Order: sequence, then structure tokens, then C-alpha cells
Amino acid sequence: MAAMSGGVDSSVAAALLLEEGYEVIGVTLLLHPCDHSPQGQSGCGADGVSQARAAAHHLGIAHHVLDCRQIFEQKVLLGSWREYRGGRTPNPCVICNREVKFGALFDYAGRLGAQKIATGHYARLGETKNGRAFILRGKDLRKDQSYFLFALDPQRLSKACFPLGSYCKSAVRELARRLALSNADRPESQDACFSSKGTAYAEILRRRFNEPATPGPVLDETGRQLGVHEGIHLFTIGQRRGLGVTLGAPAWVESIDPAHFAVSLTTSKERLAAWGLIATDIRLHALPPQFGRLRCQVQVRYNQPPVPAIVEQHMPGTVRVCFAQPVNAVCPGQAAVFYSGARLLGGGWIERALREPIKTAAAAEETPQ
Repeated sequence: MAAMSGGVDSSVAAALLLEEGYEVIGVTLLLHPCDHSPQGQSGCGADGVSQARAAAHHLGIAHHVLDCRQIFEQKVLLGSWREYRGGRTPNPCVICNREVKFGALFDYAGRLGAQKIATGHYARLGETKNGRAFILRGKDLRKDQSYFLFALDPQRLSKACFPLGSYCKSAVRELARRLALSNADRPESQDACFSSKGTAYAEILRRRFNEPATPGPVLDETGRQLGVHEGIHLFTIGQRRGLGVTLGAPAWVESIDPAHFAVSLTTSKERLAAWGLIATDIRLHALPPQFGRLRCQVQVRYNQPPVPAIVEQHMPGTVRVCFAQPVNAVCPGQAAVFYSGARLLGGGWIERALREPIKTAAAAEETPQ
């Protein structure tokens, strides 16, 4: 079963599986309730469905539409709004992959008797000596999407398939043209589910769920009030634009206090630096449940290069990450993902940043081979 969004990546992924000799069924997810679609989006996904159906017809494969609007609304959108409301910065793509693409869609594949489920993610799979599957970065590091897959159930990886993992985007486009796919030159659709024109997505969610906007103070480094904002959901740690006040110098969001609806700014970028973090709800892919202390690389944003770090088990389901060098704008609510080179080891959700240098034991277990 190939998840087909209507974009070029998922269409080429399905085509590659056909060339390898698989019997392929295309499935498109219906995500947005039609009567709540943000302005600038294509309704409840009608355009994606038509594009995917056309690609499936061109490839000569069956095409299904799976209605996931309810689970998407409750698990992804409402879950994201609750994070924004609490002064955190969610990562809805990670949740969507876990709950929808490798949740509802995975279950649907089982009902249809599909042996594998394929997506257009730029990631790869490896296998341990005992046959356990694990995630690897895509070979094209500029497109690598393994970061968004850390929360998947490791038990389901043996049935996953990422046909684009060894390709770069330009090669995928060329394959689409060779196959005469109508979407070969369609613009990038990454994060299309969560984008909107002219309005912050957090504000779109607030309106969707009919929540009140709660104003609060904008403070400087000393606690002096500079102005009033329209809601903490409009801010994220490290944000520089759209602050609503001027300080006569570049300023960034340093902290968000949801208890008092306060946003604090700083004109010193050094104050954004974190020496570590606490992460919860840990998902391990290539590590034993009790690993103690581990040397690896940690990535705290999709577009951030990983940094050397030591990950220590802090308490059940929680780790402390100690960076080898300070990292700017570590945001609660985002994912901290652990790697050994190209191999994804696991990850968790950032609970809080640690601003002071951390003393940690010098000895640490090496990453698994």
C-alpha cells in the first residue's frame, strides 16, 4: 500500500515499487474537515485526492480514499492547539506520522491484506543482526526526513517502506518526467496540511476550536513591561519577527510563561543558548530500555545540524541531554532526536531547556553498531 498525497514524491514512490515487481494499491488520506479548512488550503483535500487518483490511474493501480478527518482533527490539530495554548511549540508532522500515516493508514493496510506500507519520505531502513528494522537518514541530507519519524512504533518498521531514501529530489523529478506523471513539476507540498496564507497557523487553530485569545504582557530582560500581546500561542522561543514592540535593537523571545500569559524578550542572543534539555515520552529504536548514558548526536529542530551530546536516563521515560556546545532556541514541545551517524536511535519531546553548563560523567556507553 502506497500513501499517495497527490504530490510528486509519493507518486514516484509508488512507481518505483511497481518497477520492483510489487502489486501496489494507492491510498490518499482525507484530512481536513471541509467546513473548517483554513483560507488558502484546498478544502478537505479534494485537490490532493484528484491529483493522486490521476497518478494512480496513469500508473495502472487501484486507488482508495481513507477518511482520517476525525483522527487528524483530534490527535493532530487539537493536540497542536493545546501545545500552543500552553506556551509550547508543537511538531504536528511527527504526530501525524505516528497517529495517521503509521496509525490509521497502517491499520487500513492490514485490513486490505497489504504486506508493506510505503510513503514518500526521504529516509531509509536498516536491519540489525537479529533482523530488527531501524531508521536511517535519507542519502540526500538536504531532504532527509528521518527527524519526523522518530515517534513511530519500532515494531511497525518491519512493514514500512521508503522507496525515495536513496534518491535526491532532482532525481525524483526526473523520474516523474520519464514516467510522464502530470505532477512531475508540481511545487513542493511539504507541510501543506499545516500551512495557511497570511495568518499564523496557531491563530488558525485558535479560531478552529473557538478558543478565546488571552492578552498578556510583553516584558524585557528586567521584567519591565514593554507592551501587550494578543496571545502566547503567537510566540515561540527564539522568534524575532512579529513581536509587536520595538527595543531599538534586534530582539528575540527568550521565554514564555503560560501561568501569567507573559512573553519575555531579550536583545542578547547569547541568552537563548541552552547547554542541554530534558525530554519526555522517549521512543527508542536501536537502544535497550535501560542504556544508562550514551554518546550520540542530537537534533532539536528539523533544519538544525545535529550536535554531539551525552544522553542520560533521568527517570522512567525521561532523559537529560547534555550538549557538547550550547544550542540556541531550544523550544519546549519540539522533538529532540538522537542519532549515531546516519542511524536514528530514538527521541523524545522537549520539556524544558537547561541554561547552565552541565557537569556529567566523562564515561558514556558507545552507540550501538
